[in-house]
Amino acid sequence: MNYKPFQEVPQQESKEKWFKSHLLGREVELKELYEMPQGDLDLLMAETAELRSDQGNRERNLGKFCTAGYFLELGRIIDKRRSLD
Repeated sequence: MNYKPFQEVPQQESKEKWFKSHLLGREVELKELYEMPQGDLDLLMAETAELRSDQGNRERNLGKFCTAGYFLELGRIIDKRRSLD
């Protein structure tokens, strides 16, 4: 599949913003989502969706809760674009 090259990542998404994924076993930067293999993107979306579905996570760590939401929404956008190609 032909994914969006890194140089086309919007500037606001090129800033360092990362999510520590336990399913992928590493920290993932926001800009990586554009080139991430579909299987890894699916795992990341599942992990962030699970984190967001538990409102207790919001009280325990608001920063991680918000970051997970951003990664989840961007992942969904990328996933939808890929399915249209």
